[in-house]
Amino acid sequence: MHDAIILSGTGRYADPWHPFADTSEALADLVRDAGFTVRIADDPDAALASLDDAARLIVVNAGDPLGPNANAGAGADGDRPVPPEASVIAAGDAALDAAIDRGIGILAVHAAASSLRDHTTFGRALGGRWLRDVSWHPPIGEAHVHVVGNHAIVEGLDDFTVFDERYTGLRLLDVVEPIAEHTEGGVRHPLVWAREFGRSRLVYDALGHDTRSYESAGHRELLARALDWLSRVPAATAGDA
Repeated sequence: MHDAIILSGTGRYADPWHPFADTSEALADLVRDAGFTVRIADDPDAALASLDDAARLIVVNAGDPLGPNANAGAGADGDRPVPPEASVIAAGDAALDAAIDRGIGILAVHAAASSLRDHTTFGRALGGRWLRDVSWHPPIGEAHVHVVGNHAIVEGLDDFTVFDERYTGLRLLDVVEPIAEHTEGGVRHPLVWAREFGRSRLVYDALGHDTRSYESAGHRELLARALDWLSRVPAATAGDA
């Protein structure tokens, strides 16, 4: 029995830029170190639809279903995205709703900001999105991450460097608690945030383009702390450490 599920980018959730299989394995190692038993799911829609009470953590490491692989499995005309049956999407939303009601941790990583677009429950939980023609990132490279705020996840954590993409111009859609930011064009941009809603908790981490991201000791420490915080659900009260 697995209590953590990693939704990994394959099929319509794959893209030409992100090595999801490799980064999902790197994340699985971190999740195991946090005390979870892990299953990597290569069909995110089906995995959500079959979510059960054993799940304590969901990790979303998948791409945009309306991106360049949207036509995977398309018909002869090849010009329309082919999502799963509406019943599968509805079942996934219902299962995720039930999990959020009882209390679950959600870690959403990097391209997850543009993923699971058909699943409205996930979109509401995430608190922000990558918007086409608005969000962007500078070229991948060495990046300085500014730790901000006083959340339990970052208490005593120093700024760190990481080789990664720095997502910029993400659109915040709800209240989030900033965990880390980066500076671009003289402006601070949210990079990692936490949310607590009802009995559940979420951390979004815009880092994690490829496995080089997880070679950063600072990034690994931040994720270890995030996973510890996410493991303590159901959340007793808002702001409970």
